[in-house]
Amino acid sequence: GLDFFPLTVNYQEKTYAAGKIPGGFFKREGRPSEKETLVSRLIDRPIRPLFIKGFKNETQVIATVLSHDMENDPDIVAMVAVSAALTISGLPFLGPIGAARVGYIDGEYKLNPMIDEMVESNLDLVVAGTADAVMMVESEAKELSEDIMLGAVMFGHREFQPVIDMIIRMAEKCAKEPRAIDVKDNSALVAKVRELAESDMRAGYGLKDKGQRHAALAAAKDKVKAALCNPEDANAVPETEVGGVFKEIESDIVRNSILDTKSRIDGRDLETVRPIVSEVGVLPRTHGSALFTRGETQALVVATLGTGDDEQFIDALEGTYKENFLLHYNFPPFSVGETGRVGFTGRREVGHGKLAWRALRAVLPPKTDFPYTLRLVSEITESNGSSSMATVCGSSLAMMDAGVPLKRAVAGIAMGLILEGERFAVLSDILGDEDHLGDMDFKVAGTQEGVTSLQMDIKITGINEAIMKQALAQAKGGRM
Repeated sequence: GLDFFPLTVNYQEKTYAAGKIPGGFFKREGRPSEKETLVSRLIDRPIRPLFIKGFKNETQVIATVLSHDMENDPDIVAMVAVSAALTISGLPFLGPIGAARVGYIDGEYKLNPMIDEMVESNLDLVVAGTADAVMMVESEAKELSEDIMLGAVMFGHREFQPVIDMIIRMAEKCAKEPRAIDVKDNSALVAKVRELAESDMRAGYGLKDKGQRHAALAAAKDKVKAALCNPEDANAVPETEVGGVFKEIESDIVRNSILDTKSRIDGRDLETVRPIVSEVGVLPRTHGSALFTRGETQALVVATLGTGDDEQFIDALEGTYKENFLLHYNFPPFSVGETGRVGFTGRREVGHGKLAWRALRAVLPPKTDFPYTLRLVSEITESNGSSSMATVCGSSLAMMDAGVPLKRAVAGIAMGLILEGERFAVLSDILGDEDHLGDMDFKVAGTQEGVTSLQMDIKITGINEAIMKQALAQAKGGRM
């Protein structure tokens, strides 16, 4: 029995879709490009929370670009196609979702702008959600206000409603019979685990230090496993079931404590940012370097300048181009006290690096004034909450250390949410545990003038405009 939902999403672009032959020696599509990885994540994020809890069947979604008009980005079409396929599949999917791209041109929102129009746009925002609520936002902006960003999200949500209606009409005609899902009643097991370990778990969450807290929780979990998972016992409970229930109780303890007391795991109130320490010029032979630490999250960012020969050549479906600003994010397993594979760039590292790249692009000098290739590398040395936003802050410092004439400094912060019925709490600068047990990961980066990047992921069936407005306002305070 798995204690997670094994969903895999693959988005793939076939070069024949644009009447092209792949570059390279083998002339065949190979490993996923950066864009394919990013769009796969873009599709995964809004659909994953909409599968019924308890559904553990291995599920794979493949979206393939078969034809490309060279005028519209296929990512939105892929998201809508996946939504339609899941809605008629008979799987326990609480969709459908709609998706839209929103631009901001000449002071007005533009729905699904063409590729050529995006050059003039001050905003590139993708929003996805259900008929009632927003599930996911991914964006890059040129220092826009919080009100404009929120307006873009709500504009996109309004405009994709016809897509949802159309998918529902299609499903009424051709959807498969829903699969019967056997969801076990684990209330008796929950009561047993509470009896054995709830007091120890509450004591564990009373510890401010992450290492001590995790050690106390691991001891409580081992105590439960020893009592309930003995393989010689005929009534032994599988360890995965115990793990799932343990997480459920952990979540209940932390969430209710925050809502009741307005005090968090590490003792902070809802809006306090952890202590920040930053240092530049830490590496003697690099062009620019910065060490940025916020609480128990630390990023060492190095900036390197090169010439036009160092630009990255990108062979995209829409055509080939060169990129002179690169940002690579590395998350070694030791940063969270684990062992693991090294040398392979995972989807998460690609996604976090791109988020930081988007956040910083708006403040870079024009190529006419600064004709260098710029590569940033972020090495995460320890992580307990939002290493991508630490990367944004560290990158801003490292570029200044390297003498890059930025328009303004950029900072980023991750917000969280606890939502129970009508009660909710928006958390500034979340810890890893708060991200893990909360309902939202809402990352905002920007300057004193405005927002440059916004990313939102929701684990529940969506949040409303009022909560997003509060999160954006709180994020602005934390960023400043």
